[in-house]
Amino acid sequence: MPIDLRSDTVTRPSDAMRDAAAAADVGDDVYGEDPAVNELEAAAADRVGTEAAMFVPTGTMGNQIAARVHADRGEEVILDRMAHIYDWELGGLAQLSGLQTRSVDAVDAVPTPEQIHDAYVEESLHRAGTGLVALENTHNARGGVAVPPAAISAAADAAHSHDVPVHLDGARLFNACVALDVDPARMVRDVDSVLFCLSKGLGAPVGSILAGDAAFVEEARRVRKLFGGGMRQAGLIAAPGLLALENVDRLAVDHENAARFAAGLDGIEGLRVSDPDTNIVQVYTDELGVDAETFEAVCAEHGVLGGEHGEYLTRFCTNLDVTREDVDVAVDRIADVVAELRD
Repeated sequence: MPIDLRSDTVTRPSDAMRDAAAAADVGDDVYGEDPAVNELEAAAADRVGTEAAMFVPTGTMGNQIAARVHADRGEEVILDRMAHIYDWELGGLAQLSGLQTRSVDAVDAVPTPEQIHDAYVEESLHRAGTGLVALENTHNARGGVAVPPAAISAAADAAHSHDVPVHLDGARLFNACVALDVDPARMVRDVDSVLFCLSKGLGAPVGSILAGDAAFVEEARRVRKLFGGGMRQAGLIAAPGLLALENVDRLAVDHENAARFAAGLDGIEGLRVSDPDTNIVQVYTDELGVDAETFEAVCAEHGVLGGEHGEYLTRFCTNLDVTREDVDVAVDRIADVVAELRD
């Protein structure tokens, strides 16, 4: 069997999750009558310290709903040029909500207050103005960087000084919280909405949570219906999500495995390896003279799966189904890959 390090979304639901899905007490969620969904939403809101929360099928849908609720058509969204919502969601801000983007090259994975002040556009007769600031934590494309809460708060304060709301794409929010030993409620205290995934790292087969104050979530439910996310007996997929919330603390194991994996790869001549904050390891093969597409393909032939994220950048992501022993085997296999590519 290959060691699958493409993403932390590739995990298989546990037997307990499968049992929970089979036994879930369900109802019609569009009518607010699904007990399992209601329980999950209440638990999720409590976990991040918000008034309310809403279950959505995917993180992308949650991010796009938040943007639609917060900003008016034509307005601009300030975000990092490498943000997931900007680079990896098919231009949804424009396609679904008619929003423009104003990207900045974020410092340490989060726009600084100065960058936000400089990028802010005031509404006028000629300009739609800034409607939203979008942040990300952990920051996927920048290597799973765990952004400290003080930096999130500083960016949010800058946005709020212009009466601009802030959405946090926290797809891997709990990875950041575990890495920095920060309570999730503190991490999201100063943003207006937050999205986090149950299917990234936490092991759920499907689903994410969008959270904020009660008024925000009420409007978000309408937009979820508009975007095709109004589900019926969704307790079948919500019940495993409740168990996923119990996996937050064990994310530290993924972080330890990522650090071990990075250290092992760093000892292989020809590879440049990031020092991971969390569970994402970025490997550069420019010094080897091999592009990521080739490197990834040969790694797969040797039984290690990764993902191409740039011309010479391959991402590996530790996860619930990868053990410390798997990491050591993967390092040995990649050493063989490099030796083969050098020949």
